[in-house]
Amino acid sequence: MTNVNEEETLSALRELTEPVSMRNLRHDLALRANQEGILDVAYTRIDTPIGLLLLAATPAGLVRVAFDRENHDSVLETLAEKISPRILPDTSRLDPAAAQIREYLAGERDSFDLDLDFSLSSGFRRKVQTRLSDIPFGHTHSYTQVAAAVGNPKAVRAVGSACATNPLPIVVPCHRVLRSDGSLGGYIGGLSVKTELLQLEAAA
Repeated sequence: MTNVNEEETLSALRELTEPVSMRNLRHDLALRANQEGILDVAYTRIDTPIGLLLLAATPAGLVRVAFDRENHDSVLETLAEKISPRILPDTSRLDPAAAQIREYLAGERDSFDLDLDFSLSSGFRRKVQTRLSDIPFGHTHSYTQVAAAVGNPKAVRAVGSACATNPLPIVVPCHRVLRSDGSLGGYIGGLSVKTELLQLEAAA
């Protein structure tokens, strides 16, 4: 039986190996939709040292970064439900994000200069997520420290939930948040990826 990751990999490979005429048609459709203002969500997939990533953006900015373990098809369904069904593959809107993520993972960048769309989050979770970029590159904070920083020192578990549901991992660095004892806690991309990101930043 084919598992989820295999299905996503096969889907991505089909996109990469489809006939040039079909890729051109998809590109032309996305371009026309962009020009006519009817493309609400653009997405692409990029291969990286930590696996296949799905990137999605609205006109307001990058709205989602998803690891392959999250099931990209499910992520796209959620985007269609929560933001708009007018969603198409389109690399042009996502070229800057793709380039900056690759540079970061290559150790060539320590911050991101991208417009971000936090519309997938709300309330306290959004408040936490928008503050995570205040944690400097190469440093870590505890969930307790983040709770205090957002003005609710008792909301440690809620901070953990906000980090676990961060729709923009890597770019919004929830990987820099650890338990008070220094252990990793959780991570949407898996603990091995969290470890890799922390090691990358420590080595820079």
